[in-house]
Amino acid sequence: MSAKADLERLVSGPLGERLSVRERERWRLDDLDPQAFRRAAVLLLFGPLDAIPALSHSAAVPDDLDVLLIERAGTLSDHPGQVAFPGGGIDPGDDGPEAAALREAVEETGLDAAGVDILGTLQDVPLGVSQFLVTPVLAWWTLPSPVAVVDFNESAQVFRVPVADLLQPDNRYTTVLRRAGRIFRGPAFAVNGVVVWGFTAAILSSVFDEAGWTQEWDRTREIPAPVRPEDARR
Repeated sequence: MSAKADLERLVSGPLGERLSVRERERWRLDDLDPQAFRRAAVLLLFGPLDAIPALSHSAAVPDDLDVLLIERAGTLSDHPGQVAFPGGGIDPGDDGPEAAALREAVEETGLDAAGVDILGTLQDVPLGVSQFLVTPVLAWWTLPSPVAVVDFNESAQVFRVPVADLLQPDNRYTTVLRRAGRIFRGPAFAVNGVVVWGFTAAILSSVFDEAGWTQEWDRTREIPAPVRPEDARR
């Protein structure tokens, strides 16, 4: 089965429901206030994004399979400096989360939307700390186009990461976040000189598990969450 077929299977399966439960248990998130939460969508864009192969090799995926990520600007109020999927708030004029995720990705990375094949959405995931209800949108990059930072007030960098490198056990950790006297743990990936953690790492980890791509890794290896001191107190 191809990588694209694996992802298409996730859209029609129960991944989203299990993911939502996992997130509540892993991060001990409070229920979102229905009067306060904001709707958002992120684009999980997979495909052969360029001709540079992975540094690692996995029998589960092709060496040229990548996922598109951004590093959020350090001046943003929500999740500053974190590695994330392209995405953002769903506007009234958007035709649902799929359209919103694609629009935001175009605005953030300059990609050509005509080359993106939307596969479908996963179950909404709550982010209690920032009061977002996020819809992950799975997509395949059929015709890759150049990408770069469009607005440095929003993003510090735009980059592709080979999935085989993310799956490499030596690149996987459990991140530890101490916030307001509580300890939160979740999956993390250390690749390309950055740490992918939090919501983004949790989504990637769950997608890899459900797609059957995950290699066994040492979950006792811990690294601190890369957050600013003032954010840890929130």
